[in-house]
Amino acid sequence: MDKKRNRFCLWSVAVALAAVAFLPQIAAQDYDDPPTRVARLGYIEGSVSFQPAGETEWVGAVPNRPMTTGDQIWADQGSRAELNLGSAVIRLSEFTGVTFLNLDDHTVQLQLSSGTANVTVRRLREDDTFEVDTPNLAFTIYQTGHYRIDASQDGANTTVSIRAGEGEATGYGQIYDLRAGQVGYFSGSDGLYADVEQLGEPDAFDVWVESRDHRYDYARSREYMSPYAVGFEDLDDYGEWRADPAYGNVWFPNQVAYGWAPYHVGHWAWIDPWGYTWVDDAPWGYAPFHYGRWVFVAGRWGWVAGPANVEPLYAPALVVFVGGGGGWGGNIGWFPLGPREVWVPSYPVSRAYMTQVNVSSTVVNETVITNVYNTTVINKTTTITNITYANKTVPGAVTAVPQNAFASAQPVAKVAVAVNAQQIAAAPVAARVAVNPTPAAVLGGRASTAGHVAAPPAAVASRQVVAKKTPPPPPVSFAQKQQAMAKNPGQPLPKQQLAAMRPAAAARPAVKVAPPGKPAQPAMGHPPANVARPAAPAAPANAGRPGQPAAAAQPANRPATPPPNERPAPAQPNRPAPPAQPENRPETNRPAPPANQPPNRPTPTPQPNRPPANQPQPNRPETNRPPENQPSRPPTAQPSNRPPENPPPAAEPKQPAPNRNETPARQAAPPPERPQQQQQQHAAPPPKQEQKQPPANQKKTEEEKHPPGL
Repeated sequence: MDKKRNRFCLWSVAVALAAVAFLPQIAAQDYDDPPTRVARLGYIEGSVSFQPAGETEWVGAVPNRPMTTGDQIWADQGSRAELNLGSAVIRLSEFTGVTFLNLDDHTVQLQLSSGTANVTVRRLREDDTFEVDTPNLAFTIYQTGHYRIDASQDGANTTVSIRAGEGEATGYGQIYDLRAGQVGYFSGSDGLYADVEQLGEPDAFDVWVESRDHRYDYARSREYMSPYAVGFEDLDDYGEWRADPAYGNVWFPNQVAYGWAPYHVGHWAWIDPWGYTWVDDAPWGYAPFHYGRWVFVAGRWGWVAGPANVEPLYAPALVVFVGGGGGWGGNIGWFPLGPREVWVPSYPVSRAYMTQVNVSSTVVNETVITNVYNTTVINKTTTITNITYANKTVPGAVTAVPQNAFASAQPVAKVAVAVNAQQIAAAPVAARVAVNPTPAAVLGGRASTAGHVAAPPAAVASRQVVAKKTPPPPPVSFAQKQQAMAKNPGQPLPKQQLAAMRPAAAARPAVKVAPPGKPAQPAMGHPPANVARPAAPAAPANAGRPGQPAAAAQPANRPATPPPNERPAPAQPNRPAPPAQPENRPETNRPAPPANQPPNRPTPTPQPNRPPANQPQPNRPETNRPPENQPSRPPTAQPSNRPPENPPPAAEPKQPAPNRNETPARQAAPPPERPQQQQQQHAAPPPKQEQKQPPANQKKTEEEKHPPGL
């Protein structure tokens, strides 16, 4: 009996020791990792204002600011802005206000209170959600493509235009489907009235969007790095790629001052849930500071991107800090990580997150990552003593500023202090800065402009929108978090602690979740008189980039986004244009409006940029009809421009359902022989005529393109 008891005791002790040894690993895996993507506020033109999540102050927007859930943007009169997520780009016209209701690895939920947003979706996985919420509907994007959503200034109407792709409008218990080549006009406060028309010619804002997409499609830098690295298209005009025997392809900036070093011209902002985040001042200064590594070669700083076949994960700043975390001599210093060096986040993360964020940005052994993880995260050792960093001893690599300047988003280049090699060698290296930020760090580099910039009208700022997906609760203000952050200086609060700070009844008053909808049939006449697309400002001469000529828009020949594991060939300026393809959709299938149409239908507002309804559209992409029983969502009404009693000819072959991840093709202009059916806009409907049927052997053609998914 004693022997059995002793064996049982030994077994119990062994189990207990194993459990204790395993607890750190369990705790590490329980960390609530932050999202691996953000939206880069890139191109800014005119007066663009920004409001950080949870705050009430509007400040001037700065390029390269990472945006996340709760952040808001307002583009004032004559202004434009561009938000790049890697898998999609959102572009805003004047008098446009948007808020990220939700932005994480699988969800983009955008609140469009007023104005015009153009969305280019380059990748959409099966478990991804992309939703744009306006005052009277929620529009869900179901395919890669090109979408435009206009919300009227008074919030009464929404216009959805699709040049490529497919989506669904939901509101007041009704659902309407829209496809490529269609525009839907939606109005109503108790129900959702819909009118579907053929899409008209692009206006000045659409042309500007095309020119921005053109830069992405033909950027040479995509040959050397992942096409989902945000900001790679800016590298072509500000540097050059060179092959290096030790590091592979290296990008060298060619428009920097003598003695320049990475992470020197910009400021540190505080952005939850990552904490201190670097915001660079250079127009190209996004990708090289949130992905990859820096190396000093032949007297120059060069940037080495991560593996081209791996989607890089966003990091707030790929540096290590000098001075033991709290600074030395009242100063805080840092230097860029080099190739094959492990980055340690300043916030608690899981082992999987730390591994993925490193292997997607540099070539590094996973065993090395695990060893560093165990030391810095599991054992909570913030000071790093057993690693030799290549860039620490490079002259000028270490940048230092006073502690208060670091914590208040002051411009680094203006307040930097000199440090010598002896000071750097003696100072310890840390993974994070143990200093709490000030409110200015939350507002960012233009905190001094608070209260002195254009902001959305009160009616727009407080306007309620319709949502299909319930967004997360509103973010907690910095003032509410500041006291709790003092316990762990320089470290963001975990989500569980933030949730406890919200009132029990906290809700998002600006969002009304739509009830389950049923298919509804849209009208096919003219839209109501008060439904109109807002006029877009004329395309500026520098539509491509400030100080540089814009790339010519090429709506017909712009290639689709390449597959994820296939690098595109660089643009060939002498490549002949593809042969013109015949128009495949017979205009004669659309009958004239019925003769008994009510004569008192409201007269639509004249639209100078929208051609007559029956005018042929040479650049309109072919409509892709999905099958009636689509498994991914319930069947909805098909807003075709042909009434049910006039089905298409039996000889016309039915197109297969497009894959959700497939980018719809753009067609070239039709041949001049195509029959013309000119009609003056808003003129009286012509009498019903006998329709000509297309030849029985006419086939639809479509250029198949693979989706840019990973």
